Amino acid sequence: MKKNTAHQIASVLTEALPYIQRFKNKVIVVKFGGNAMIDEALKHSFARDIVLMKSVGLTPIVVHGGGPQIGNLLGKLGKSSDFVDGMRVTDSETMDVVEMVLGGLVNKEIVNLINQHGGKAVGLTGKDGNFIRAKKIKLKKAAVDSEAFELIDLGHVGEVTSIDTDVLNMLNQSDFIPVIAPIGVGENGESYNINADLVAGKIAEELNAEKLILLTNTAGILDKQGELLTGLSLADIDNLIADGTISSGMIPKTRCATDALKGGVTSVHIIDGRVEHAVLLELFTDQGVGTLLLNR
Repeated sequence: MKKNTAHQIASVLTEALPYIQRFKNKVIVVKFGGNAMIDEALKHSFARDIVLMKSVGLTPIVVHGGGPQIGNLLGKLGKSSDFVDGMRVTDSETMDVVEMVLGGLVNKEIVNLINQHGGKAVGLTGKDGNFIRAKKIKLKKAAVDSEAFELIDLGHVGEVTSIDTDVLNMLNQSDFIPVIAPIGVGENGESYNINADLVAGKIAEELNAEKLILLTNTAGILDKQGELLTGLSLADIDNLIADGTISSGMIPKTRCATDALKGGVTSVHIIDGRVEHAVLLELFTDQGVGTLLLNR
């Protein structure tokens, strides 16, 4: 090994050490989605990041999405995908596909990847042990040519009503890594398709997580000149939404982040999932690779 290379490796490890010590035994909830879920190199780098986190004493929990995979299978079945405010309209047939893709195909692939790289992952949906309780979302939209509102029926689209953390605590204490598909269960046993960011945020709140990390297909939150913003407070987020800097698909993500911070999560990171080892770079380096949000 060349001297310069050895020095670089030593510098990286030295930089990482205080972060490893600070986050030892802390819960880190990671929402896995976007390009990181479909690019082979990124999938493997993500799995190695999660295994390394567990190996150095952190407590990672993975929550994953799977929108593109659901859309692809629906297309093969000749069924269209309709969205309202970014949420997939989910009738009974679509819910069957959602459960098949999220709870089966995608979940088991992530579990297998983590296990291949030396981890001990266990796949779950919110229906296992009924640990994610949910209710149907009631979406109100302004009626056309009227000041009244109309209710939009999204079918089996839900929101979290409660999280039973017993299953997660048992797995964490047994050195397993939970990998969670965002499917909830209603009062009568019905299944609900829930936004993965929201599930990750609620789990982070209930477990008093040190960090919530949301992987995206952007560098993070950008200003109007396209420059990365970081070290943002709750007030900063409100101002950036109000002036239009944060818009469209980033609004639900930042709302999820602010809710988690208000619920007791120490910090939230919105990071670029297109960067290999993005999770480790954000956790264990001074500069990071995304936007840090703090409750201050």
